[in-house]
Amino acid sequence: MSRYIIIHFFFLGLMLVSCNGAPNKPKHTDQQLNDQTEKAFKTDSLIVYKSDNLIIHRLSDHIYQHISFLNTNDFGRVACNGMLVVYENEAIVFDTPTDDESSQELINYVSKKLNGNIRAVVPTHFHGDCVGGLETFLKDNISAYASNKTIELLGVKGKEFSKPLNGFADSLTLNIGSKKAYVEYYGEGHTKDNVIAYFPQDNTIFGGCLIKEVGAAKGYLGDANVMAWSNTVRKIKQKYPTAKMVIPGHGIAGGIELLDYTVKLFD
Repeated sequence: MSRYIIIHFFFLGLMLVSCNGAPNKPKHTDQQLNDQTEKAFKTDSLIVYKSDNLIIHRLSDHIYQHISFLNTNDFGRVACNGMLVVYENEAIVFDTPTDDESSQELINYVSKKLNGNIRAVVPTHFHGDCVGGLETFLKDNISAYASNKTIELLGVKGKEFSKPLNGFADSLTLNIGSKKAYVEYYGEGHTKDNVIAYFPQDNTIFGGCLIKEVGAAKGYLGDANVMAWSNTVRKIKQKYPTAKMVIPGHGIAGGIELLDYTVKLFD
């Protein structure tokens, strides 16, 4: 695949806000944020869809990174990642876009542009950037799966949905075409319930907010277990030492160096 120049990545805001949008720095206007954080970088990915609400990068033959935006009082719109896996006209979404409108755009893209059927949606933890558009998927009769811990924490927060979520304990295997995708819990870190996703066909990990992009700050720690965080990520690297691609909850996808950086950050 040819290499492309991709612009418009909101970096500083990702380092300064939590995964559920809580700021920890002084206020900046949207224009200041854009001016300070806009940068170009080379990658093998290709932007295949872009609107005011949603950006979709194709990272490999079967892996897409969807980017939606979390509205915050202090930083305007902050970019939040999720992963879309597509294989043999079937798809799985890991973390919904942040709201119903961007989630509908993602569903429409998969069905109309990729001729795909979304088999499942899986939030990797209970924060709003993972479940903000979940109701839209449920209304489209897409099965939603979440760890029992995530379901419990959503209940504590009073979050209700029109249909029940399918719970699992520490691991989940999902069929996608003739292949399988895996969801696994390795321990506490960003939250008590954070899980990761892995698609062997492309040797790709979606780490969600448990995994930091290189250079990121620690971010929001209100629901975190900082003492366990590094050991949790070490377990992931031990399981997948040769992972080709790692997608964080915010920021730029990379390789195994994202796991190393996250371990070092919380050691």
